[in-house]
Amino acid sequence: MLQLIIGSVSLSIVHASIPNHWIPLIAIGKAEHWSTRQTISATIITGFAHILSTVIVGILIGFAGYKLSESHSPVTVYFASIVLVTIGLIYLIIDSVKIHDHHHHLQNFPGSEQKKTKSRITLILSLSIAMFFSPCIELEAYYFQAGTRGWQGIAVVSVIYTVMTVFFMSVYVYLGTKGISKLKWHFLEHHEKLVTGIILITLGILAFIFRH
Repeated sequence: MLQLIIGSVSLSIVHASIPNHWIPLIAIGKAEHWSTRQTISATIITGFAHILSTVIVGILIGFAGYKLSESHSPVTVYFASIVLVTIGLIYLIIDSVKIHDHHHHLQNFPGSEQKKTKSRITLILSLSIAMFFSPCIELEAYYFQAGTRGWQGIAVVSVIYTVMTVFFMSVYVYLGTKGISKLKWHFLEHHEKLVTGIILITLGILAFIFRH
């Protein structure tokens, strides 16, 4: 379970840190003349909408892993590790050929370039709907591994994904609105699949080792 927690936290931090998850919110906040509190509240709402769909899909994937582990426990141990390593390798290949098409195009969300007269509620609703229909595929991969730990594993991953993603998105937005976020995000922005792939491969190997 500790390995499951560490993996969930690692993936959540990388996921929330991707620039196109929070920089556009800062830009929208400034364009709409929102206060820091208003911008962060919008981040929390849209962040929850985004992670909600991810968790819903993830629970279905985790349930598949759970049912398989009930009837084919030895096979599931191997399969869950193979799934993580395989997806990790796919991400490494995608990164190596310079395909950086992340599944969340926040900068293209409805309302991100709307006139300033557009109501804040309508704008946040538009962002939330777009976020909901953009579940994070990178996070889904870990749910099968969680499913092998039963419903407790699925619940742990869901809670960590939700809390950590929304928390760190809010932290980055806060730092950005205060003008004190000076970190160089270029590498992560263009190599999030490389980082995610390395984490998934590592988790797959660790899952295999510690289950034997």
